[in-house]
Amino acid sequence: MYTEILGALLSVLSIWAVTAVLVFIAIQRITNDNYEIHSHIMVITSGCAVGVNILMALILHQSPITHGHSHHGHRPHRESDNNRAHSHSHSHGNTSVRAAFIHVVGDLLQSFGVLLAAIVIHFRPEFKMADPICTFLFSFFVLGTTITILKDVFRILMEGVPTGIHFNNVKDILLSLRGVKATHNLHMWALTMSQTVLSVHVAIEKDADPQVVVMEATRLLESEFGFSSITIQAEQYSDDMVYCPECQDLAD
Repeated sequence: MYTEILGALLSVLSIWAVTAVLVFIAIQRITNDNYEIHSHIMVITSGCAVGVNILMALILHQSPITHGHSHHGHRPHRESDNNRAHSHSHSHGNTSVRAAFIHVVGDLLQSFGVLLAAIVIHFRPEFKMADPICTFLFSFFVLGTTITILKDVFRILMEGVPTGIHFNNVKDILLSLRGVKATHNLHMWALTMSQTVLSVHVAIEKDADPQVVVMEATRLLESEFGFSSITIQAEQYSDDMVYCPECQDLAD
């Protein structure tokens, strides 16, 4: 599970390392101004690199990033007054493929920058400063493409709340169920980009059927938010829960 996340992180860090080297070389060229550029070689090399990166980007873009199947094991059982249900909906996503695609896009931008600078220098040799300038410009573009995936990687490593899912929205869905009076110990976190997990305690009315509540809650959470693993514990509501500090949920 964490292998693909670490692979994605390594891919992003490698992009940053290569970009740092290119920027360092560009700074040296500007400060020393003692370099010679063979524009025709640059045009051929960068043109081939652009073509190869476009091909790789198309291949990765068409790759099936996610595929999945689901099975629901609603087998609530009684433990005193408690009912638990655990449901899995398997969805396999490859963050490494996404990172590889970003990596290729970064290489494509760098290659396009070199090609642009080579064309300018080929026709106007006195503008050789275009080479380090293009390096700076396209390096910023490359780093910008990695920010989003880097945020996603750290969110997963820190087991943060899944992107696009809000605590209060999930709580409101649960409270809208017939027989549910309150919720507590609501936890959500991301295992991968496509695998999100939820666990919660629901306090139900005395005459409510725990099995029906748990099954309906699981169905709603899967359909509305796409959680891949859901653990729900149903327990009878009591007035003491209003004053119980452990039964109070956090808010957004």
